[in-house]
Amino acid sequence: MSILQDLTRGAREMLVVDRERSPQSAIDQLLDEMALGGNPVGDETVVRSAALGQLNGFGVLQPFLDDPTIEEIWVNRPNQVFVARGSDVAVLEVDLSEESLRTIVLRMLRNSGRRVDTSMPFVDAALTDGSRLHVVIPDVTSKHWSVNIRKFPARIISLADLVSFGSLTQAQASFLSQQVLAGSNILISGATQAGKTTLLCALLNELNQQTRLITCEETFEIRTRLADWVPMQTRQPNLEGRGEIPLRRLVKEALRMRPGYLVIGEVREAEALDLLIGMNSGIPGACTIHANSAQAALVKLCTLPLLAGPNISGEFVRQTAAQAINLVVQCSNFATEGRRVSQICTVELDQSGNPQAVEVQL
Repeated sequence: MSILQDLTRGAREMLVVDRERSPQSAIDQLLDEMALGGNPVGDETVVRSAALGQLNGFGVLQPFLDDPTIEEIWVNRPNQVFVARGSDVAVLEVDLSEESLRTIVLRMLRNSGRRVDTSMPFVDAALTDGSRLHVVIPDVTSKHWSVNIRKFPARIISLADLVSFGSLTQAQASFLSQQVLAGSNILISGATQAGKTTLLCALLNELNQQTRLITCEETFEIRTRLADWVPMQTRQPNLEGRGEIPLRRLVKEALRMRPGYLVIGEVREAEALDLLIGMNSGIPGACTIHANSAQAALVKLCTLPLLAGPNISGEFVRQTAAQAINLVVQCSNFATEGRRVSQICTVELDQSGNPQAVEVQL
């Protein structure tokens, strides 16, 4: 067993015996005893920090969570951690066994009310700091637990911030702010890690402070300063397979809550139909979707509602989408330029009656 494991185990035993004791004092005493016994640990500062991370935080992953330059952390197998800083990805060798990873994940899930086991082999949950946790376990994965943690900025990024980062031009920022205040319905599309949620939160920051906001998500990610805000997230079924609350149910409930602005964190399935109906009934809102272009986003949004049932016609969905969506904003993550808003498009019907993304020149 490593020195760190010995130290952590010893500190835990001391804390069980003396509940008034702090983890810091327990570790300090053990380090002193090890030094007096002729077993110095080398750099005590590093060892002390790692041991405190094991006791108070999420073990060897805690330093990566504390590092403000790291945006995402993922683990594919024991003793190996990937971290992303912008478009740069690094793989690091760490002391992380399969058992330690399981313990860390279960600790992360403790406050979420969610679980992961053989009957529910994947889970999405939010950490207390707002970071998003995604876990997949065998036998869905071939051998090891797969863990992703997507961190979020400590503060809400504004449109002005995005302009300073180079993600938006000033003209784009001004146009988007005007559209939000005018009550336009906005579809934000892009690939994973393209900045969709960041842009969405920046747009919500432009709303009138008296706006009543209702948000529906699979896992809490959206942040806003609005006082009149009800955030809702989906719920997994219990061990008996009951009690599940899917995203589509949340959207239906949100429409009964007098929303001044309705947001769906991401549309993936049949909830797209409820979103379109809500937006087409005079309730302004926004949502995100995975797509490679503004036009592809519209095509996808016209396809997903068909999953709601065989009685939903393609013609109805196309007409509803064209009337409901005013603007499509495409987010891209370029290898050399980083995250950018690459397209802002209005929505029009073409000669065949299909919604068409028409780029706005700014």
